[in-house]
Amino acid sequence: MNMLSRWWYQHKFKDTPHQALFQRYQGDELVSLDCETTSLDPHSAELVTIAATRIKANRIMTSQSIHLTLRAPGSLDADSVTVHRIRHQDLQEGMEEREALRQLLDFIGNRPLVGYHIRYDKTILDRYYRRLFDFTLPNKVVEVSHLYHERLERLLPNAYYDLSLEAISRHLDLPVPERHDALQDAITAALIYVRLKHGDIPTLRSA
Repeated sequence: MNMLSRWWYQHKFKDTPHQALFQRYQGDELVSLDCETTSLDPHSAELVTIAATRIKANRIMTSQSIHLTLRAPGSLDADSVTVHRIRHQDLQEGMEEREALRQLLDFIGNRPLVGYHIRYDKTILDRYYRRLFDFTLPNKVVEVSHLYHERLERLLPNAYYDLSLEAISRHLDLPVPERHDALQDAITAALIYVRLKHGDIPTLRSA
């Protein structure tokens, strides 16, 4: 979000709890975030679960994590269930959209967001926040696969790299995640971020 947009939102939400969201973040924490949704189209997918955990320096504060389950959206069908294995009966006690997104907002504030395919998640979240709260998230985003690619480009320019979450995790000697669990994917993205920012990476030979 550019400076003009931040100023406009600060003016629009003056004297409301949302005003601080549009100030430039001055702290030293990030939030790793992941969403499970009903499809791969960010312009129509609906949220099923949202998870996030905080990062401070080289520490992943898993004790400060959230995992929000929403009520089953109308587009939850057999195809999406086969991807994330979350069924209608698993969502019977799910939260209303507005309450889930309010809790997420309280958790992330205006901290930068870290993730794997984080722009996909943010595009979906922006749709919801625009509809329910009349703004989009102002948070900066950090894509861990881009960080990984940039790090390897300095070592092996123009080589081919497998940028799947599993391949990155294996190369960095991190636990290979069982995919399609929002909290596990958020923690995995946080582990990758911390390893790339604060540690060395193993040698990778060009294919």
